Amino acid sequence: MAIYYSYMDNKSPKKNKLYKSFRYAFEGIFATIFHERNMQIHCLVAVLVVMFGIILKISLSEWFLCMLLFSIVLSLELVNTAIEAVVDLVTEEKRPLAKKAKDAAAGAVLVSAIFAAIMGGIIFFPKLWQFLF
Repeated sequence: MAIYYSYMDNKSPKKNKLYKSFRYAFEGIFATIFHERNMQIHCLVAVLVVMFGIILKISLSEWFLCMLLFSIVLSLELVNTAIEAVVDLVTEEKRPLAKKAKDAAAGAVLVSAIFAAIMGGIIFFPKLWQFLF
């Protein structure tokens, strides 16, 4: 039986303290980093991009774009992990809708990662070419 609480209802459950919300969010981020291979790959690529950005002295606007792309890819990977966990929680059977949800979430991560790689190439290849030659 679902329980509905309105925002105006004085009997609604007590909200968590703000610091607890942040703690839970960080727990989710770190759990994903430590337990999900794809998130580890994304984080490694982000570290490499930062290292190359320092070495190749990318501009402030290029740093901004890199940070924006990091946030998009990493956030989508977190959402993908959450969707996969919920689908696995709901059913252990192979079901078409479960596959559709998991595949769509993974596809969103892939689209963002491909776009980030293309933008990284646009930013870094000319600088790398100048650096090497």
